[in-house]
Amino acid sequence: MGSLRILGFTIGAVVIDWLEDWQAPKIHFARASYCRRSADDRVFSNLQSIISNRAIASMGLYIVKRLLSLLPVLLGITLLVFGFLHSISGGPAVVLLGERATPEQVAAVNAQFGLDKPLLVQYFAFLNNLVHFNFGTSIISRIAIADELRNRCPATFELSLAAMMVALLLGIPAGMVAAVRKNSWLDNLTITGSLLGVSLPVYWLGLLLIYLFAVNLHWLPPSGRISVDAGFNFQPLTGFYVLDAILKLDGKALVDILAHLILPALTLGTIPLAILARITRSAMLEALSQDYIRTAQAKGVPEIWVICKHALKNALLPVSTITGLQFGTLLGSAILTETIFAWPGIGSWIYQGILDRDYPVVLGGVVFVAVSFVLVNLLVDLSYALIDPRIQL
Repeated sequence: MGSLRILGFTIGAVVIDWLEDWQAPKIHFARASYCRRSADDRVFSNLQSIISNRAIASMGLYIVKRLLSLLPVLLGITLLVFGFLHSISGGPAVVLLGERATPEQVAAVNAQFGLDKPLLVQYFAFLNNLVHFNFGTSIISRIAIADELRNRCPATFELSLAAMMVALLLGIPAGMVAAVRKNSWLDNLTITGSLLGVSLPVYWLGLLLIYLFAVNLHWLPPSGRISVDAGFNFQPLTGFYVLDAILKLDGKALVDILAHLILPALTLGTIPLAILARITRSAMLEALSQDYIRTAQAKGVPEIWVICKHALKNALLPVSTITGLQFGTLLGSAILTETIFAWPGIGSWIYQGILDRDYPVVLGGVVFVAVSFVLVNLLVDLSYALIDPRIQL
């Protein structure tokens, strides 16, 4: 028994030594693989950071180029508006003094505001003030243009956002349904409605909505942003009345503000709604005809999933382009809507400035709208990379 035990220990020691010799290369290989994998991970991480830094630098360069391209646009716009305003007969002196003012009185007012100088001198003086972010002072009200923009900008942006929400919430679903049910009565109804929406004049539609819902049915208020009795107790925080009512948890004021917002938003959002419906229909028809849609349908993917995930996602690029263009257009085309509904925004302010020949008001308002239009389209261009990762700016 003792000899057998010694033989067993000997065989066990030999087996253990053999196993250690057999596992050693594997252990070394595993360690080498781990080190190599760690090195590869570090290289990949470095490459990823380099690519990310390059993408950020490329995007920053693109933004700088777009902002620099704003300069000739502003120069051309200000030159056209400046020439147009001074080509109209009359001037601020006539508005201030009346038609019976003597030439001496008119000359004195023109000299007071520097309107007796040559047009080029006046234009370069305006550009010099614009470079220093000095928009001047209104000739009629004597209020600083910057203060007027600060007070009226939220009203115009709130109206434009509401109109764009109406267009997006109604136009995109209408275009999707028209594309999915091509040549059906829904498709024909969408096409006919979009044609009517583009063709209807804004001022006529606004007056029609006021007559129907405010005068006859008494469902909605005809003008303003808030009722007189509610306005006395409502103190805005940001100038965006809907947001301010939510922040203050003032339900009564919120209902009143939304009621005043419905008719102007519907009037202003009709044209972009019609355009978005047509563009969404065209983009969806093109997306639904692609091979990957047929592949998804052949695999048995539910139709709603095919439409919303695969088709709509690839159709959003032209829709986002039109959305940005239309939102920028809404900021400038809100003049008629704000005038009809007595909306205290930039559009009605510019319109009154044109009637009063108030040159600083018109120039300051037009420059602000132009800058807003360019910045909105810049944001839309930057969103392309999020919608379609294949696009590089």
